[in-house]
Amino acid sequence: MPELPEVETTRRGIAPHLTGQRVSDCVIRQPRLRWPIPDLGHLRGRVVQGVRRRAKYLLIDFDHGTLIIHLGMSGSLRVLPCANPPRQHDHFDLCLGKRCLRMHDPRRFGAVLWTDDALQHPRLRGLGPEPLSDAFNGRHLQHHARGRKTAIKNLIMNGSVVVGVGNIYASEALFMAGIHPQRASGRIALPRLERLSDTIKHVLTHAIERGGTTLRDFLNESGEPGYFAQELLVYGRAGEPCRQCGNLILTRQIGQRASAYCPHCQH
Repeated sequence: MPELPEVETTRRGIAPHLTGQRVSDCVIRQPRLRWPIPDLGHLRGRVVQGVRRRAKYLLIDFDHGTLIIHLGMSGSLRVLPCANPPRQHDHFDLCLGKRCLRMHDPRRFGAVLWTDDALQHPRLRGLGPEPLSDAFNGRHLQHHARGRKTAIKNLIMNGSVVVGVGNIYASEALFMAGIHPQRASGRIALPRLERLSDTIKHVLTHAIERGGTTLRDFLNESGEPGYFAQELLVYGRAGEPCRQCGNLILTRQIGQRASAYCPHCQH
């Protein structure tokens, strides 16, 4: 699944091509995605005000509401000439004159939704702070961790605590912070939680700068893969030596997700 850096990379790529442009048409080839695509005829003639991101959702703003796009498990977006023939699994076009924003989603787990008030939409209401914001820090984690036996990896992947920290970057940040992914959240002291919040910010910022993580089904907005996967320290490296100590990287199921970690460096 595209994670926050992939979504932010896409946002930065498409925003200059959409902002200030007038919608000429909306083409829905397959309305049955994760949720049905609503009638978007009301967008014709409207001007895109801007493109934001909230968690892993892209928000395309208009003066009368917001188009919400989620890339699901394997979705991607392209800006290309409307005349380009659609490929299989090209389910939706937002047409902007001679060019369009085209959504490709082989598994159809993505979403195209409309709302009058984005932050009050059921998919976005109740989400935690953005991980790169000042609102996310060690004290915020301590507040949510206090008295809880929940594994710290599950806590930082909980969208009501902090948004957008998926499996890849949670694994990487915990390694950099030296914290075992299964350690009980409530048993981690504030200084270690502060270090963890800092490493989450670092690993996400670095991934965004490098264009996101290369996933099997993900390509960025220009059609090229991201560049961060080659630098991963633990994720996807089970059975390989730790780059820090030489011990073998292990995996363990935590919250139904495979969690890679170094038994020597993380405790």
